[in-house]
Amino acid sequence: METSEVVDGNWKVEAVELEQLVAVDGKVDWKGRRALKNKHGGMIAAIPMLVTLGFENLATFSLAVNGVPYFNGEMHYDLADAANMLTTYLGVSYILALLVAVVADTWLGRYKSVLISGSLDFLGLALITVQAHYSSLKPPPCNVFDPRFHCEKLKRGQEAFLYIGLYLLAFGSAGVKASLPSHGADQFDETDPKESRLMSTFFNTLLLAVCLGGAVSLTFIVWIQIHKGWDWGFGIGTIAMLLGIIIFAVALPLYRIHPAKGTSALLEIVQVYVAAIRNRRLTLPEDPAELYEIEQDKEAALETEFLPHRDIYRFLDKAAIQTKPNDQSEKPQAQSPWKLCRVTQVENAKILLSMVPIFCCTIIMTLCLAQLQTFSIQQGYTMDTRFINNFHIPPASLPIIPVTFLIIIVPIYDRIFVPLLRRFTGIPTGVTHLQRIGVGLVLSCISMAAASIMEVKRKQVARDHNMLDAIPVLQPLPISTFWLSFQYFIFGIADMFTYVGLLQFFYSEAPKGLKSTSTCFLWTSMALGYFLSTIVVKCVNGATKHHTNSRGWLAGNNINRNHLNLFYLFLSVVSFINFIIYLFVSKMYKYRPQQPIVPDDNSKSKE
Repeated sequence: METSEVVDGNWKVEAVELEQLVAVDGKVDWKGRRALKNKHGGMIAAIPMLVTLGFENLATFSLAVNGVPYFNGEMHYDLADAANMLTTYLGVSYILALLVAVVADTWLGRYKSVLISGSLDFLGLALITVQAHYSSLKPPPCNVFDPRFHCEKLKRGQEAFLYIGLYLLAFGSAGVKASLPSHGADQFDETDPKESRLMSTFFNTLLLAVCLGGAVSLTFIVWIQIHKGWDWGFGIGTIAMLLGIIIFAVALPLYRIHPAKGTSALLEIVQVYVAAIRNRRLTLPEDPAELYEIEQDKEAALETEFLPHRDIYRFLDKAAIQTKPNDQSEKPQAQSPWKLCRVTQVENAKILLSMVPIFCCTIIMTLCLAQLQTFSIQQGYTMDTRFINNFHIPPASLPIIPVTFLIIIVPIYDRIFVPLLRRFTGIPTGVTHLQRIGVGLVLSCISMAAASIMEVKRKQVARDHNMLDAIPVLQPLPISTFWLSFQYFIFGIADMFTYVGLLQFFYSEAPKGLKSTSTCFLWTSMALGYFLSTIVVKCVNGATKHHTNSRGWLAGNNINRNHLNLFYLFLSVVSFINFIIYLFVSKMYKYRPQQPIVPDDNSKSKE
């Protein structure tokens, strides 16, 4: 609240107080001065970030859906190895997001993090483009699907070149995913009702930008890769990434920049566990008020979060037990943070611990998604890809179905369904975040069941026409590739519910100091799902090696001789069991306190 003084009967507001009225707490401009609402941030500053994210997804998404044909057909990896290579790359990309977020929040800053990560993204794409163009950097052309040919594998130097480009791309993409959404959210003030609504619009538009970039990548870029050459496809993506970096960089004067704190909120969480272990032999006080907390004065209230004690995970409370120091004059604040932590710090650790079971239950969904990005694409290559007359749609472009659906349904869901549900439930978001996640988990189970049924139908067509050994693309089965759209369509709806629900859940429930890093919990969940996919594929092949003629359900390059239908059915059962566990876990979840304990604003205004 600004203070005023009466001069000659008129209200006079001092210049310093007027500046504070329009300044944004905790944000600076590109020159390090306090950011002002009328000059920095807002939707105008967020638009370049949305464009950059759209270009980044345009440049990289085609590799996520069309990577297996590239690794298999161009680089001559076996089908299962190519699938594992892609899921491992995606897993590394997503899990690195958490590391980059911590570095950005603690030392580097989000703007610099996006700029550096985008540059690495560009460099990785450029190296992949160079390798796809020059024949000396890849094995000679060969049809890996024809058993008469023995295709040459990558040489050691060629493989090293591939991995350098691929994982530079993974690191760069991780940094953009980690820092750009939170940097975009920094352009809005949560305490301002108008800007708070604009922040919600930003996150909705963020999903729309990802979908639009993905739509172009799934159609235009994939078509270029297949019909004009992989080098042309990757090259266009490289140019798009460069444009995205330039657009993001030139908008610097518009941004509100959140300075790096120099301390990590994750480190504070670790301190709680260390202190709890060190104090494990101490007895908890009967009155939680005896646990350590800093004084809640006016200055602390402005910058420091305060949370009330909750009677859960009491073993962590031992981190806040105050012990009598050897030196009687020593204050609790002087004790090591690895020995004594605040109650709020302990409660933040409890919040994260409460979120872990929810986090774990969503990993299985990404395990299912990985199969739609790998084996389902290979299914499409064996089928009739004709769309209209002589126009063929690439199988890797099939995910355009759920992406297009998301582009249409997300605004409808936000503007129509949420208000209707809000009338019945009284919940601002229509349904709780946990309910939204649960709907997505059920749909992912149904999607895998549909995929199993479609695979049975596809193989039956191959048997009926004596085409079990048909060469993909050259000898397509007489069944339309659009039969696969059912599994993609169902999973697309699941994607909208679960992944957006997770993003909102992690952001709303995470401690104040982890709001930006919390968006990376989603990427970490997806990373573990991709890593799990690699492990599951190898384990399934190993377990079924001596029980099938193909030497494993997913072994070899001939998908018509494999048992992909059984693998999909197995994932559907696993997903159903995972959903049952999720129901139990979500009912046990304790939501974080929504209102921190802060001094009364009225009392401050009176001073």
